[in-house]
Amino acid sequence: MQSVKPKNDRLETLRMLFSSQELCSQDDVLKALTKEGYNITQSTLSRDMRLLKVSKAVMADGRYIYVLPNETAYKRVQKPMTAREMLLTSGFVSLKFSGNMGVIHTRPGYASRIAYNIDNSKIQQILGTIAGDDTIFFMIAEGAERKEIITALGYIIPEITDSIDY
Repeated sequence: MQSVKPKNDRLETLRMLFSSQELCSQDDVLKALTKEGYNITQSTLSRDMRLLKVSKAVMADGRYIYVLPNETAYKRVQKPMTAREMLLTSGFVSLKFSGNMGVIHTRPGYASRIAYNIDNSKIQQILGTIAGDDTIFFMIAEGAERKEIITALGYIIPEITDSIDY
């Protein structure tokens, strides 16, 4: 008996696929999902794509590809990883502070997942986040120390503590 993977895992895999590959048809998407271990029907894929608000965008060469709604300028990573590889990395690139604000840069497609985890961790020093495709903006609570924020974020993004000089 084949094990069924949770819908949320499939949706996250789809997000990673749309952010890392130029997929032109649902058949292309189904083939990419099969490589990632998902065997779904075209109608299930259509429902998932509608749920993710996937649309088609025209490329400079005239081809149409699927994109997620927050993909600024429909950027693509230069060296694509498989969705499985992408799910094994946090996607963190950098963290910068300015006054009572912070910005986290991620690989394309990772920001919303990381922001969701930050918001659901209820870190007292962070009032809230706004995420794009590869950037997270967050507001810092009054009186919060940057070192406390970095430590708290380290539970969500382990690589963050290795990349910051206090």
